[in-house]
Amino acid sequence: MKASPLWSLWQAILLSVALGFTQRGKQRFVQWATGLALNAEEHTITQSLVALDRPQDWKALESFAEYGSWNVPFLQRTLARRVERLWHGYRVWGGDDTKVHRSSKDVWGTCTFHDYSARCPNRASTVRAHNWVVTGALLPNGGQPAHFLPVAGQLYFRKTQMPDAQKGPPISFRTKCQLLVGLLRDHAKACPGKNMGVFDGAYAKASVVRPLVKPEAPDLPRVEVLSRLRHDSALHALPPAERKKGQRGPMPKWGKRLATPGQGGRWPGPWHDGCEFIYGRRRDVRYKEVLCLWRVMGHDVTVKAVVAQVEGYKERFTLVCSATELTGLQIVELFCARFRQEDAFRDLKQRLGWEECRAWTRNPIERTTQALFATMTAMRLLQLELQEAQGEDWWLHPPWNSHKSRPSILDVQRLFRRHGEEIRRGLADWLGNEGNTPH
Repeated sequence: MKASPLWSLWQAILLSVALGFTQRGKQRFVQWATGLALNAEEHTITQSLVALDRPQDWKALESFAEYGSWNVPFLQRTLARRVERLWHGYRVWGGDDTKVHRSSKDVWGTCTFHDYSARCPNRASTVRAHNWVVTGALLPNGGQPAHFLPVAGQLYFRKTQMPDAQKGPPISFRTKCQLLVGLLRDHAKACPGKNMGVFDGAYAKASVVRPLVKPEAPDLPRVEVLSRLRHDSALHALPPAERKKGQRGPMPKWGKRLATPGQGGRWPGPWHDGCEFIYGRRRDVRYKEVLCLWRVMGHDVTVKAVVAQVEGYKERFTLVCSATELTGLQIVELFCARFRQEDAFRDLKQRLGWEECRAWTRNPIERTTQALFATMTAMRLLQLELQEAQGEDWWLHPPWNSHKSRPSILDVQRLFRRHGEEIRRGLADWLGNEGNTPH
């Protein structure tokens, strides 16, 4: 493939999300993202500029990260609109939190956390880190693992370790649940229609599911939820629709108590058999579904609970979803797709250097993370466009690994580095032309 079309395609993708910047700000944003994608060393600003053969721009780019005109919420909404795709009729958003280790207490926004990996004797039991609540789009991939494209993130601070505002907006304490609700609502506002949030059981709480499914104000969007059930969750059958003969008093709001999800095989209704692409390959699934009421959600919302035995897993999956028109098999498929968020966290840290950030103050810390999200999302969008245009010919099929069947973020980086000289030349010509895009 020629490099000139590659640069033009990459530039167009970045400019399509780089809204809310000044004209010069768009140049700096594209320059930064290109350096992150092309860089093979530490993913600091200076090393990214070295990869672009533009070390003389270090002061301008560092000033852009610290003092430049950014509208981060607008950038996040633009990213959400750029990546929206329908999956079983819904725009599906995954959400979770992750820690990015920082060693110094002088770094803005760090808090101390217990590290579960400290079971290893040479790991500290308490670490200092940024704790990010991250959301992004889950996209179907036709017989392959889904794509997760990071869109937005918010820092969580412990109530006893709140940082200074540092000339930015005031900071008030918000739980991780509140942060997740706010991010999913922002995505639903940016992409009107049917939206769904998928998250692990740690967020299957009333403080998350009720505000999303039952918004407090008419101008707030409804977001359906899909999560894992605790094995002792309280589920009830639907209440009777008609009053029994001779019955007095108010109609019951809750039906008969169902068996706990841990005993989901006792739920009424038949077992179903199906096959779906789950956790890397097609697996047989035996599942049972039931329409019911969930104490966490309240008596006025009907949900669908699913218990599923997935091939290759001893423990049953027990899930709950407020989108009751979906089948149990579709619910299992969507929930299992959220594991791609963990792969994205790995790529952000190992491939794009999320933990290599050298920023110390508020603006560079928040903006560097958002720049990384935008870069990774743009790389995935580039991958999708290349696959549509050229099929599987653009990435390396290693002869020593015949089982590799799909490209990764590393393959996109290899493509950039293979055509690095032409990309640098195209970027330099564009930067020298005051940001005027070619017609």
